[in-house]
Amino acid sequence: MTIPRLLAATLLLAAGSAAHAQADKTTTTVEKKSEDTPKLPPLPADKSITQTAQIGGRTISYKATVGTITVRDDKGKEIGQVVYTAYTVPGRDPARPVTFAFNGGPGAASVYLNLGAVGPKRVQFGAQGNAPSDSPIARDNANSWLDFTDLVFIDPVGTGFSRSLVDEAETKKAFYANDPDIHYLSKVVYDWLVKEGRLRSPKYVMGESYGGYRAPRIAYELQSQIGVGVNGLIMVSPYLDPASGDGATALSPLPWMIDLPSMAAANLERQGRLTPTAMAEVEAYTRGDFARDLLRGRSDPEATGRVVTRVTELTGLDPALVRRLGGRVDSGTYLREIHRADNTIGSVYDSNVTAFDPFPWSAQQQSNDPILDALIAPTTSAMVDFVTREVGWKTDARYNALSYAVNKAWDRGKPDDTPVTDLRKAIANDPKMRVLIVHGWDDLSCPFMASRLIVDQMPAFGVAERVQLRVYAGGHMFYSRSDSGAQFKADAERLYR
Repeated sequence: MTIPRLLAATLLLAAGSAAHAQADKTTTTVEKKSEDTPKLPPLPADKSITQTAQIGGRTISYKATVGTITVRDDKGKEIGQVVYTAYTVPGRDPARPVTFAFNGGPGAASVYLNLGAVGPKRVQFGAQGNAPSDSPIARDNANSWLDFTDLVFIDPVGTGFSRSLVDEAETKKAFYANDPDIHYLSKVVYDWLVKEGRLRSPKYVMGESYGGYRAPRIAYELQSQIGVGVNGLIMVSPYLDPASGDGATALSPLPWMIDLPSMAAANLERQGRLTPTAMAEVEAYTRGDFARDLLRGRSDPEATGRVVTRVTELTGLDPALVRRLGGRVDSGTYLREIHRADNTIGSVYDSNVTAFDPFPWSAQQQSNDPILDALIAPTTSAMVDFVTREVGWKTDARYNALSYAVNKAWDRGKPDDTPVTDLRKAIANDPKMRVLIVHGWDDLSCPFMASRLIVDQMPAFGVAERVQLRVYAGGHMFYSRSDSGAQFKADAERLYR
């Protein structure tokens, strides 16, 4: 049947109009998607300079490099750029070890391990008396590890100068969750080894705080999926058990057992009586009578009284407060009350590092952590000065030493998502792998007692102290104290050699 010409023309016009409208709609959608995708200027090419530092009593000449590694999705699309800082001593490949270092957060750049702990230069932060206005001048770090290993400090996407190249939803899916974080960062380690021709070098992975969650998982991912063996792990104030924090469960005594020894250590330090012997007594009480009396509860009317008396003695808190809490002192209450008479508040990272409480009469803490607020300025200024002025890696991008936005966006998975499973498998799979876990006595953000209990539940793996635990004076960033940093270096050097 023939369609009348006018009707055909009308239908053709309607079809054309519909197609045009659809094209406009498609164009609008594409433009909107394009608007959501970050439009960022390119990062500079990799840049290296030669520097020297006095380390271990001698002058070390090394190459400092600021560079970028591309992150791609499964289809090869560039979705992110990871910026790293590497310090390498020339002429010693392939026998010279290389250590990959990560900080935590999530949302922290690697600047804290770099300029605070093991890098060739150091900026003072994280101890009592340090202030944001202190001059951010980096000086030679006598406790640097560069005299026995090359160092690569990696900033995950969203920290440092590292960045995502996709929209917000894709960024969260690709970068801001436990498992994707491990997958792409492991690939970054592999890519650096290939790029620098270092696959034959002994390899170590180091992580602080949430970086301590990353380290064993990255090691097992490298070992079992990517095909790169790891000689050792160094876990600094690691976040090993997400389910063991304050109030994690109404039944288990573990949250109180984990926090009490660090509170006792801080009290002993204030009295000038902090020693390994004194802390061994604290640990014995915590694992013995304290745990038993907590579990007895009201079935033993005298149990609470015993707990209150001993906890008051160990912490130095007001007896009436401890009695009101039934001997179960959470870290937030401790940090607020132990320095109440001075109108100061303690840091969860080192309870003996304090700042004035801007709202001392408030029932709740209304200020940020004293250490976190004090270290952003010196670390950021020192790192940006080093990268842009000294190395000459010029960029106008913002440097994020600590990104609260990344932390807020992070998908933390299930509460029982622990790296200890991967740690056990990695050790069991490689009989030559060694592990060093280190803590500060006063740390309440990642208390040493959690690691003590976890390590004691692990098998021996055939050799005494395959997994070593060491605790030093100080808090989360114990290395800010030179003597603790020196002890840490000595323990690590034995692990490497």
